[in-house]
Amino acid sequence: MRLRVTRFGPDATAARIRALAPPADEPEATVREILAAVRERGDEAVRELSERFDGARPGELRVPEAALAQSLGELDPQVREALETAIANVRAAAVAQLRDPVRVELPAGQRIEYVELPLRRAAAYVPGGRAPYPSTVVMCAATARAAGVEELAVCAPPGPGGAPDPVILAACALCEVSEVYAMGGAQAVAALAYGTESVPAVDVIVGPGNRYVQEAKRQLAGAVVGIDGVAGPSELVAAASAGADPELLALDLLAQAEHGPDGLLALVSPEAALLDAVEERVAQAGPALGGAHEAPLALVRAPDARAAVRLADELAAEHVELQGAEVEALAGEIRNAGCLFVGRDAGVAFGDYVAGSNHVLPTGGAARFASGLSPATFRRRMARVSLPAGAAAQLAPQGAVLARAEGFPAHADSMERRA
Repeated sequence: MRLRVTRFGPDATAARIRALAPPADEPEATVREILAAVRERGDEAVRELSERFDGARPGELRVPEAALAQSLGELDPQVREALETAIANVRAAAVAQLRDPVRVELPAGQRIEYVELPLRRAAAYVPGGRAPYPSTVVMCAATARAAGVEELAVCAPPGPGGAPDPVILAACALCEVSEVYAMGGAQAVAALAYGTESVPAVDVIVGPGNRYVQEAKRQLAGAVVGIDGVAGPSELVAAASAGADPELLALDLLAQAEHGPDGLLALVSPEAALLDAVEERVAQAGPALGGAHEAPLALVRAPDARAAVRLADELAAEHVELQGAEVEALAGEIRNAGCLFVGRDAGVAFGDYVAGSNHVLPTGGAARFASGLSPATFRRRMARVSLPAGAAAQLAPQGAVLARAEGFPAHADSMERRA
């Protein structure tokens, strides 16, 4: 694996740096055809498309529970212990985010109570392209369980035997997920959204995936099903100042490059010597890590630490890392990041696995307005309104005026009859 380095001076802009990532092919038309096929022909279309795109044709789409138990029994004990650690930390962090009902008493006496209700059915898409991702099962399932989701489904592409990778199945068993489907790609998203003979429809679909998976989520979002967001290639922007460890920075950048050649990788620093040292270590360590692809890396010389942090914030990347006393002191100025990692030992890889934060995060600059996966993704807020005696009489005159101004006399009458 190699990183293709581009150097930038103090005049670097977020747009110029983001332009280093290659543009993705547009799968819109292909995905539209896939969605239509699954909607019309259900299970059989999913099987045909799985054979076409994944190279494996599942028999029964739903994986038998016995296969989950068998996979868990055969799981490497060290992998099981690591998964259990990740599950415990992610679940604890998710539970801490749950909110109690909020009750508001307003001047006329009316009460509004905001309650959070878990969704009934949710699904997690777990990629299976380059390798199995049991960590994604943990991130999605542990969070959904903490949120109180009643029914949780997981889908992952079928392998040569027609079933998802055994490590995926074992992770599902550890997360107490018994509803698992051997299907991937846009056809899996369609099956979960529309429902088929074997796959009941869900209320929300979460999880990463390739551009076809994300395009399917985009086309179905809102009208058919809820989604967590449309994710792109993985990203890391590091801002570093004096005292940062060039070896650790190089490793963190290379770690993100393992996800593929089309993500955003950048290091911003006022320290020319640090940029040089990181470039040297990336060149030395990259080939030894294996992998045939080449990823772009921007090395940006900033005027000072504050400018480095400001540019990192402007890039609004999936992961933002701060190393070095000067930039770490400015952590409070980072508002736009999927997840922020502060300090020498806060490597992004910990967030991918065992830190407890969630690794399903906004990409492509969406951190300006979107959040990572959390219990809120699996819950909805609902208002409960009550008007005790006397409140209607106080509110109806003003409400009726507004209703008639909008041309809705029945609205006005409805309020006035209660006064």
